[in-house]
Amino acid sequence: MKAFLLTLLCALCLPNPASAKAQRVNRCTNAQGQTVFTDRSCDALGATARMPAHAPTVGNTGIYRAGCARRLSELTGQIRDAVSLQDVNRLSSIYLWNDVSNATARHIIGRLESVVQRPLVDIAPVYPASDESAVAAPAAASVPGGDGQPLAEVTPRRPRPVGLRLEQTLGSTATPARTVFGLRRQYGCFWITL
Repeated sequence: MKAFLLTLLCALCLPNPASAKAQRVNRCTNAQGQTVFTDRSCDALGATARMPAHAPTVGNTGIYRAGCARRLSELTGQIRDAVSLQDVNRLSSIYLWNDVSNATARHIIGRLESVVQRPLVDIAPVYPASDESAVAAPAAASVPGGDGQPLAEVTPRRPRPVGLRLEQTLGSTATPARTVFGLRRQYGCFWITL
């Protein structure tokens, strides 16, 4: 009886595992437009959240999906939802599975499972140009008229993204983790690939 009471007393002294909270890293943008990473809320710093909470659209909730992602913003919303719900099936539903063998599919599902298990910090587009400064601030060119005076300024088009970069953290630590999904447009929809 003494051993049981001693064991019970020791068990009561241990910290409650439910009270141990995983540290969340928030990506915020301050008034000067700078990115700030913090474990506090963005509002506490007077900043805004980089990734606002995604509100599901009507008809695109629950098990039934109303359709595929026809816009890149819809695709990023579906990725955000899958990671926040830790639902590998939801993430795999937006993966392009064409010409994938069974062995490769098992490997891909394992990688997708590890993605949904990590807290999400940001989703950013990946562009094909290696020089990011040329993508961020394209130079404007003027189109000359018949008298040599410029008719209008033409800004070069920004290249289309070729992928999505997920910035995450590893478990309860603030160690950054990065996953890059390729983007494919097929059947009039956006899909991810690894």
